[in-house]
Amino acid sequence: MDLVTPGIGMIFWSTLFFLVLLFILGKFAWPAILTAVKARNESIRQALDAADKAKEEMAQLQADNQKILAEARTERDVLMKEAKEVKDKLIADAKEKAAEEAKKLVQNAREAIQSEKAAALNDMKVQIAGLSVEIAEKILRLKLEDSKAQKDLVDKLINEADLN
Repeated sequence: MDLVTPGIGMIFWSTLFFLVLLFILGKFAWPAILTAVKARNESIRQALDAADKAKEEMAQLQADNQKILAEARTERDVLMKEAKEVKDKLIADAKEKAAEEAKKLVQNAREAIQSEKAAALNDMKVQIAGLSVEIAEKILRLKLEDSKAQKDLVDKLINEADLN
């Protein structure tokens, strides 16, 4: 039965060793362990604060990105509108210039036609005058073949010249 019931000496020494161990642990180990636990708690708290701060910064960055995207879309729309206006203006200017050129070409063609017409009329007049002179010359030759007819014609012309 000695094995089952401890002796008073054993209880004393076990208690003494336990108290010494408790004192040594309390003096040296517990402060270090508590300091480590406090440091760990502090680092966890700091990590959580940093995570919250990073989360806020991410939310702010996301908001900034959305704002920048909206501004970029607005700027793109403005640029597209300006480009369309420039394109429309260029097309209108080109149409106007083409219309002016067409008008000038038509006017030049009309002037060329009028000039050609006048030249053709003058040429016809010259040719008709030449033909008239030739015809008159042939008629006069026929009439003036005999000398009596020539003399009569000369007398007639002299008489008319005196009257004028």
